[in-house]
Amino acid sequence: MVRWFRSLLFLAFGFTSICLYAVFALLVFWAPRRFLWGIVVNYCKLVLWAGDFFCGMKVVVEGREHLPDTPSVIMIKHTTTLETYGHVPFFPRTAWVLKREIIWMPIFGWAIGLLFQPIAIRRSARGTAVKQVIAQGKQKLAEGTWVTIFPEGTRVPPGETRRYGVSGAALAQEADVPIVPVAHNAGDLWRRLEFTKRPGIVRFVIGPPISAQGRPPRETNLMVQEWIENKMLEISTEYQNRQRKTS
Repeated sequence: MVRWFRSLLFLAFGFTSICLYAVFALLVFWAPRRFLWGIVVNYCKLVLWAGDFFCGMKVVVEGREHLPDTPSVIMIKHTTTLETYGHVPFFPRTAWVLKREIIWMPIFGWAIGLLFQPIAIRRSARGTAVKQVIAQGKQKLAEGTWVTIFPEGTRVPPGETRRYGVSGAALAQEADVPIVPVAHNAGDLWRRLEFTKRPGIVRFVIGPPISAQGRPPRETNLMVQEWIENKMLEISTEYQNRQRKTS
């Protein structure tokens, strides 16, 4: 009961804060890009603090020494909500690749469009979407902005995997930048379709950069997927439990 109530307080805090930040961002839409990105980072830090304060979810980041000095493509496993904002304070300015319907949402979606300046794709048009990610992604990278891709395209429960989309590897090859793989165990504490949040350590593990040159994008994609899935199995108890059930 206590954990349920603390989770309720956390979600209420998160909802209130995101509404306030979104409205504020829209009111200062004319501000410089650096100021707008500062709003994003401060909001994400605030919600990470709230997750720790209310629910005992403490975030640690490992492997920061692997981050390249130049803009790159981030590929991160998507199991729950926490990783979408949890990784942001620990990386340089980034643009998400997301489905375009998100930025159509009043207030919240408009703020995401303004602050992240994302690559908003129509997922049903796969061929066109890949070309869009490559074209707009190259422009973002050239401007000094990293590109973040959730390669499975949707939230996937820990222990499960879907085919990784090829757009991240194709973009990295075309732009001649590396891919930075990221694994985490956020799904252990913030479980899909479960209201209560569990206390514990959320580990974000940044892997060594993976070059996209000298091989087809699909081959690079498999290398990224192998690293992420193996690392998830290593650090996530929920991942391990699901793997045991299916083996």
